[in-house]
Amino acid sequence: MALLAAAATGCGSDLIEHPEPSPSAVAGGALTLPGPAPTDLGLRPAPTDSPPAPAVSGTLTDRTPLALADLWGDRAVVLTFFTSWCTTCADQQAALSELAGANADRVVFVGVVGADDDPAQVQDYLRRHQVDHPVLVDDDQTIWRAYAVREPPAVVLIARGGVLLRGFPGGIEASALERILTELVLAD
Repeated sequence: MALLAAAATGCGSDLIEHPEPSPSAVAGGALTLPGPAPTDLGLRPAPTDSPPAPAVSGTLTDRTPLALADLWGDRAVVLTFFTSWCTTCADQQAALSELAGANADRVVFVGVVGADDDPAQVQDYLRRHQVDHPVLVDDDQTIWRAYAVREPPAVVLIARGGVLLRGFPGGIEASALERILTELVLAD
């Protein structure tokens, strides 16, 4: 009992503090958010007959708050819903990450990870698959429900201004997504 009491009270100088990780150490955090959109950004106008995308908010992997409407104000947005344990997600991720990097000035890719995923495993996934774009942690499944995502992977394409263009349950190959971006979003 005395040992337990000594361990419980301990000496303050012997306690190891674990500070919050710095934003630069967290993959998918605020440092991956895009800067201002280029002034000569060439995007097609959004269709007028499409529904508005759900304007949800969430928290990035480094706990930075993010409202999707802040992103689609001046760019198109691609949401990629995934989990660290989804093999199909992993199979598609490298090509999606490459597509995201190639279009970073015109289209913002945002990952949305499920609530039941372990943060350490998410970080490992993001680093292993070179995900250099922001990732929202959907702790209460609000974003997943708003976009009617039942299981990963899923991809949602949103035009500049917040118009919902397409959804892809089961995900989509990067080459097919690139063709759709060219047809619906990117101007010559």
